[in-house]
Amino acid sequence: MVTETKNIILTSVFTQLMDAWMSGKRRFFASGGTTSSKTYSIMQFLVLVLSKAESPLLATVTSESMPHLKRGVIRDFINIMGEELMESQWNRTDMIYNWHNGCRLEFVSGDHPEKFTGARRDILFCNELNNILRDVYREADIRTSRFTMGDWNPYFEFWFHDEKMDKDRENVYVSGLTYHDTPEIVSDALIQQIESYKDKDPMFYRVHGLGLLGQVEGLVYPLFEQVDELPEGDYFYGLDWGFASDPCVLTKHIILGDKLFSKEMFYDRTGLTNDEIGRKMDLCGVKGNQPVYPDPDEPKSMEELRRLHFWIPDVMQGKGSVAYGVQKVNQYYQHWTRDSLNCIREQRNFRYIEDRQHPGQFTDRTTHQWSHGMSSRRYAVSSYQAVWHGAEPEATSYM
Repeated sequence: MVTETKNIILTSVFTQLMDAWMSGKRRFFASGGTTSSKTYSIMQFLVLVLSKAESPLLATVTSESMPHLKRGVIRDFINIMGEELMESQWNRTDMIYNWHNGCRLEFVSGDHPEKFTGARRDILFCNELNNILRDVYREADIRTSRFTMGDWNPYFEFWFHDEKMDKDRENVYVSGLTYHDTPEIVSDALIQQIESYKDKDPMFYRVHGLGLLGQVEGLVYPLFEQVDELPEGDYFYGLDWGFASDPCVLTKHIILGDKLFSKEMFYDRTGLTNDEIGRKMDLCGVKGNQPVYPDPDEPKSMEELRRLHFWIPDVMQGKGSVAYGVQKVNQYYQHWTRDSLNCIREQRNFRYIEDRQHPGQFTDRTTHQWSHGMSSRRYAVSSYQAVWHGAEPEATSYM
């Protein structure tokens, strides 16, 4: 069901959320696939409640990092406010919006529990709760006096399920949300795109097409951590060309002992020419004495970048090079900077495809839609290791 108020489309998620608030429930949780309007509906709820409140309320919105907040809920907030957003009331430095009725909305990174040990609030929203540490949630929730909300895509079970929070009578838990819950919002083209994954990536379709709990098995790179920035040292780069439907991705790396640190420099979904790639690399500060390892399947493009005065060494290719590269990356404790949003999302979803003839077993093929940043890093790490530290001959070959 969808209800329209002025220029805002209020989904069934919003209706259930407002019912929970009005009936005095303590918490509201929503899980489901993309385009089910979980996050957007919660942000609409916050704007309406705070703008109409008769007494001052403080609401906090948190997620795993500030870059994630800026790319997601903060954009939604600005879009929902539209012409009603007053710049004089929007503190973009501290990420706080103040209404004339005394209500405030603040956006706080949820990367450390200490950020929530003292401050108190009336309303809390944890965006993508599955990526927030249990201790962060606990510290924030226990200091929230009226209402806590959380949303996530159900890729896997996490601490929410361990604590059986969906069974608490004080909570409302709405699950299985999909694009079917927002028919007036989702375009036919987007529906076709989601449905196209039914055969080529059944796990992705299970989560986003059906809104069901996924089964994250067969991850290529199962473990990583996030850091604020890259350490100082000798940097090297990886490049996945992309072009038409695939993004062009440049990643920056440094290896310190048994730790690999990586940063997404650009992740551009438009069709870039090699000249445009070169200009973007210049803007990213790529220096002539820093090696860049691109996809070796395009030797002509590699030569064009060399003529633009970039250092493009030989890159690992040939039989066994992919498995070798994956092995090399997995030899390290992996880290991404918090602003590497696309690559973080890829690593969490980059999987081996299950063998349909043998359920529970996996092929050596991987999910293409999550491969671009992962390939960029693999080219860089495997080739850098081969050039500077020696490669295993049986697993490698060169241009």
